Amino acid sequence: MISPARTAAFHALTAIGSGRADLPAALARSRAQLKDERDRALAASIVHGTLRWQRRFDHVIEHMARRPLTKLDPAIVVIARLSLFQLLFLDRVPAAAVVDDAVDLARAAKLPSAAGFVNAVLRSTLRQRQRLPLPPRPAADAALEDVLRYLGVTWSHPDWLVARWLDRHGLDATERWLEFNNEPAPLTLRANRLRMTRQDVRDALARDDVETDTTRYAPDGLIVTSGNPLRHPNEGRFVVQDEASQLVPLTVGAQPGERVLDMCASPGGKTVAIAASMHDSGVLVAGDVRARRIELMRETISASGASSVHLVHLPATGPLPFGQSFDRVLVDAPCSGLGTVRRDPDIKWRRHESELAALASRQVDLLTRAATVIVPGGRLVYATCSSEPEENDEVVRAFLERHSHWRLLDLRSEAPDALRPLLDEAGMFRTLPFAHGLEAFFAAALVNERRT
Repeated sequence: MISPARTAAFHALTAIGSGRADLPAALARSRAQLKDERDRALAASIVHGTLRWQRRFDHVIEHMARRPLTKLDPAIVVIARLSLFQLLFLDRVPAAAVVDDAVDLARAAKLPSAAGFVNAVLRSTLRQRQRLPLPPRPAADAALEDVLRYLGVTWSHPDWLVARWLDRHGLDATERWLEFNNEPAPLTLRANRLRMTRQDVRDALARDDVETDTTRYAPDGLIVTSGNPLRHPNEGRFVVQDEASQLVPLTVGAQPGERVLDMCASPGGKTVAIAASMHDSGVLVAGDVRARRIELMRETISASGASSVHLVHLPATGPLPFGQSFDRVLVDAPCSGLGTVRRDPDIKWRRHESELAALASRQVDLLTRAATVIVPGGRLVYATCSSEPEENDEVVRAFLERHSHWRLLDLRSEAPDALRPLLDEAGMFRTLPFAHGLEAFFAAALVNERRT
């Protein structure tokens, strides 16, 4: 009988590869089919790991098979990839069980003639596992083609993205970035200060046999080192939120009694953080264009205990349904997500360089809409989880060129201590995996200098 976890991983990877689902949706579907928590954990590990190292595996498969992937059935490619991940990265999984299940998966996929092929590829890889045919690290004077091949194949990233990072940061930094992306992301929590301090949350989790470390930069963050905090009632004590994401609300600088809009607020983690900064006073409006996401936010806000938050379903285009009434607005813009590849490795295979211009155009439009509801002297914060200049610096530059009464605020003049190491020479918030050990996030604060 094929392991339920491997079967679930196969179906999840097939759905992702065909474009029928993204990683979160595919994993949610697989979890629903698995009753045992250990099977759920193994399936998630296989899916994430296979996507992280997909290009390396494809290179190995082609070498062992002596034919291009285009000549292989897509189902067989998926089976070979997920089996290679287990053989090469999961020490506790018996190799014989992996190979046997791969053969059975090929037969279950109604490809019995390919079962022998899968068996041969996997066993050949096992024999050569200490000397896999991967491009070596190039010498200092190597040709660009060799450098890109090493970074792209051996570290399993698309050439176009590797080339961009290499051009901006050089070989050593890019290599560290790719290594960061290929590490499993830890489970990171943010204490909800409306209910408990970080230390109180940490103590409560310890009583449930969940051990944590404090985050390096985020003042309310905890990194889970053992145990599963999601098995126990949360009662609004914390939200699951990446550390870099936790830092974005600090750039807003919201104060008690102000009127603040979180314009792209779902799933609500940043909204709750802003409410805590405001001591749950004033008016905090959380909006989203997707009705289903509004309901998700409603659950998050309710659990947090925040009473100052008002949820609004915003129109996707056209004027916002407010006057010029907000002191601060956060636009956490929909973006490529290329800064979160460690947590969502399917992004590096789904995104294409040609998409960046269209994304940037929509982001400028979002900023323009948001600017109309901010009072003179008010602040507009633009944030993304993208690593790419087109979606970050260039969006800010394009907005400022079109709106002469707005200026960039140098956050170094007023940033809390947690942010200071993460501000660039212009005072914009920017995290880089190779420099800070965080996903690549960006935020810029803009000030409305128009007089009343």
